[in-house]
Amino acid sequence: MQPKAKNPPAAARRPVLARLEGACKRYGAVTALDRLDLAVHAGEVLAVLGANGAGKTTALGLLTGRIGPDAGRAELFGRDPREPVARRGIGVMLQDGDLPDTLRVHEHVRLFSSYYPAPRHVDDTLALAGLTELAGRSYAALSGGQKRRVQFALAICGRPPLLFIDEPTVGLDVEARRAFWEVIRRLRAEGTAIVLTTHYLEEADALADRIVLMAAGRVLADDTPARIKGLAAGKRVHARSRVPAATVSGWPEADAVQLREGRFEVATAQPEALLRRWLAADDRLQDLEVRPLPLEDAVLALTARKTLENAA
Repeated sequence: MQPKAKNPPAAARRPVLARLEGACKRYGAVTALDRLDLAVHAGEVLAVLGANGAGKTTALGLLTGRIGPDAGRAELFGRDPREPVARRGIGVMLQDGDLPDTLRVHEHVRLFSSYYPAPRHVDDTLALAGLTELAGRSYAALSGGQKRRVQFALAICGRPPLLFIDEPTVGLDVEARRAFWEVIRRLRAEGTAIVLTTHYLEEADALADRIVLMAAGRVLADDTPARIKGLAAGKRVHARSRVPAATVSGWPEADAVQLREGRFEVATAQPEALLRRWLAADDRLQDLEVRPLPLEDAVLALTARKTLENAA
């Protein structure tokens, strides 16, 4: 059985735009998807996470109609995703997409916009994708990050109600990545549902309403970022203290200790016991914070736990 949230996030109560039910896909001896259940709801940002080989790209391939399942069911707007009428309602930005080099940026956007019945104005699409100043440049003259922005522009130009975006900010600098995040938030506010795969876990934490964590073609967890972090036992305790770092490191409740600019960061699976011991040793403990694990640590812990369970 794949895990289900006990109290599903609000997005889970919205209409389902796309789904996989018991989806299986094999490539020779390799099982890419193993009875996968996955739903995409209207108006949500869904981040699909997992290591290379987890099945993320295959799942997106089924939902976008590029491939079909060997068993189980894929559905897009109530239809088989391989039907052209179903695919007209989506925008897709893939990692391996490329375009003719000879066309200029605005020509690419204008051409793709013509495929849709009610597209955005070309100038609006260029502005959203941060391409206004590059509109007259040929695709061949663009950097890798600029080409990714063009591919994003083509995914959003038709105002699709559902976007699939695969590793969107690879090749972008920090400033461009933050600008992209703001566009994603704007699209979500307009009602667009967005399925996002990314290796930047900070990106998933910042953008996603819901996270699906995959491994070996199955779902390990499906919930909000906060609840995903809560599934992995452990906290980060931050404080300023007169207790020597070597002493804190020797406490059984302290799994890992770092001292940064005079402030402790202690990883612990027993935060209450740690705090009792620490306050007994230093009744002037200052600047105290107890935080959940960062998403990256939670994902690593959950994946490692599942690997151990499978090996047992």
